Amino acid sequence: MRIEWMILFVVWLITLGLVFIIPKKKRRIAIVAFLFTQVITWLLGLVVVEYGLIAYPVRCFPTVNHTSFTYEFLSFPVLCGVFNAYYPHARSNMMRFLYFASFCTILTILEVIIEKYTDLIEYLHWSWYLTWISLFISFMLSRWFCVWFFKGIAKEMEE
Repeated sequence: MRIEWMILFVVWLITLGLVFIIPKKKRRIAIVAFLFTQVITWLLGLVVVEYGLIAYPVRCFPTVNHTSFTYEFLSFPVLCGVFNAYYPHARSNMMRFLYFASFCTILTILEVIIEKYTDLIEYLHWSWYLTWISLFISFMLSRWFCVWFFKGIAKEMEE
């Protein structure tokens, strides 16, 4: 088995394991964030691949879609669900920014390592800072959407 397929398998296991760390009270928030993020990543992923900015040489369902199904439709949306479930809404603006920045930085570092040492992703006309910015915007949009969606249920967002 090639290293790329082993990495994809491990990513699937970790991602599915993350579902179980979401508190029961926050599952609705996580589900809304998951579904909303799938819309964002589907659109952004297709645009990035179709314009030749990024390529995914090794991917699940290669005849169906040129994007990374594992990342765009599973792992990143689940991470957005976890992100929103544990969001530190009662903390200072600096702590909230650091929360955003830490998620973006960790994911960007992992992507750069994967890009450099495997065939799972290939930057054609892309750079790490574009990844960081797109992650930040995606996390921000998912957070804003969750706040808007649960506006009438403010207690759920605060617990």
